[in-house]
Amino acid sequence: MKRAFDLALVVVFAPIWILLLLAVALLVRCRIGSPVLFRQRRPGKDGAIFVLLKFRTMTDARDASGRLLDDAHRLTPFGHCLRATSLDELPELLNVLRGEMSLVGPRPLLVEYLDRYTPEQARRHEVRPGLTGWAQVNGRNALSWEEKFKLDVWYVDNHTLWLDVKILWLTVKRVLLREDINADDGEPPSEFRGSPLP
Repeated sequence: MKRAFDLALVVVFAPIWILLLLAVALLVRCRIGSPVLFRQRRPGKDGAIFVLLKFRTMTDARDASGRLLDDAHRLTPFGHCLRATSLDELPELLNVLRGEMSLVGPRPLLVEYLDRYTPEQARRHEVRPGLTGWAQVNGRNALSWEEKFKLDVWYVDNHTLWLDVKILWLTVKRVLLREDINADDGEPPSEFRGSPLP
């Protein structure tokens, strides 16, 4: 049912999101350059690795030695705007179509984090990762990593079709009304280095 729900919504709203996808792609090409898409390996359901698609938000600026500058210096104002409005994540709808992601689920994080989770935190991979999730509508960047993972695992244990509808509605509402948006939203989150031992 969850997979059918995802596909139904993506197909029904295709005329809207495809036009928006093309418009943002053109803006990224003009404002930042090519490639338009950012691709990165992320762990999905059961830890299976897939290639996440996002719009590019950073330049390829390098120092005198040819090394890439840090993220803060490569993130453009336009890229910051894309991140703050979550428009950079529109291409992930293609990941949903391919069955690698769901509309709702724990956000897919870095592959490097896989061996840093506690066994309980690793349960977030028991479902497909999502474009949005329970943690994203309950604090987003204001939450600590541990708080986010607790919400992710709660979702794994309690997800229903109606909960997905609620999360999608809250996501749209908060993005449009700029509710619970912090000054740091749009900035890369701090690195997860593992939870402290009890």
